[in-house]
Amino acid sequence: MSWLDKIVPSMGRIQRKDRRASVPDGLWRKCPKCEAVLYLPELEKHNSVCPKCDHHLRLTARKRLDWFLDKAGREEIAAEIEPVDRLKFRDSKKYKDRLTAAQKDTGEKDALVAMRGELDGLPVVAVAFEFTFMGGSMGAVVGEKFIRAATLALNENIPLVCFAASGGARMQEALFSLMQMAKTSAALEKLKQAGVPYISVLTDPVFGGVSASLAMLGDLNIAEPNALIGFAGPRVIEQTVRETLPEGFQRSEFLLEHGTVDMIVHRHEMRARVGSVLRKLTHHEATPDTSINPDDADVVEPIVEEANLADTANVTFDKVDETKKDTTSVKSDDHSRNA
Repeated sequence: MSWLDKIVPSMGRIQRKDRRASVPDGLWRKCPKCEAVLYLPELEKHNSVCPKCDHHLRLTARKRLDWFLDKAGREEIAAEIEPVDRLKFRDSKKYKDRLTAAQKDTGEKDALVAMRGELDGLPVVAVAFEFTFMGGSMGAVVGEKFIRAATLALNENIPLVCFAASGGARMQEALFSLMQMAKTSAALEKLKQAGVPYISVLTDPVFGGVSASLAMLGDLNIAEPNALIGFAGPRVIEQTVRETLPEGFQRSEFLLEHGTVDMIVHRHEMRARVGSVLRKLTHHEATPDTSINPDDADVVEPIVEEANLADTANVTFDKVDETKKDTTSVKSDDHSRNA
């Protein structure tokens, strides 16, 4: 073998190595449903909806709010609040260390982002769960941020929209996390009494204490296609009731068929559909949108019943003057206020 034959294969290996190194990390994402390898910038243009099979991939809280709200006039709510390990909780790992790791991985202080902004010119308050932050679990900070967002919506008489994606109450905060179910439900009851619209959008997944409280209390409960929604996992339920459950019984399509959710809306149509509903509920002049067909989504008329909620300990609300719509702030319990 001549010296030229020896050097040419080596040059080829060097060139192939250079080509591999020139492809940046994080440019591709695999669809969990059809397993297609998707170019990330192109996927983001489609709002993280797979162009091959139409599967709705999960969005971070900030990306969801960035897509949902108008670009101008955004203001984050309660961005300064941080979680505190009051119980000094430890399982296989210290809760404090889990928080530090989650904050480093996500860039968020906790699992909820709340903003005041506009939806096609209509003032709204919107909150979104960050599922990658400890499974979107609800602790004292999440509950406090939600209540402050609800209070702002109440004070300004503008709609509240929530994008839920959570595994439930945060076990590391024990009773403090369970208390948020009562606090958020009480805040939403005040919105209902004042006639302020609240729309809950259930994304994949919504479980536990979040599904048992704020996620299911909307004037309109909307779900994304094929979202996993429930309270406990299917294996736990089957072991409890000792019955075999139908396939897909916790998917949004099954829940729509059985009246648990009111509407399933594709992510591409979400802004237009929510905006249309809110304009009707707030009596704003409708903005024509020819990009969607109102008959595309299956709709079940929501049944609105008067609820009598007991007063929640350590949570007080001033009465609403129905003639002036003047309100005061929610006074949360000390531990979540100082979280």
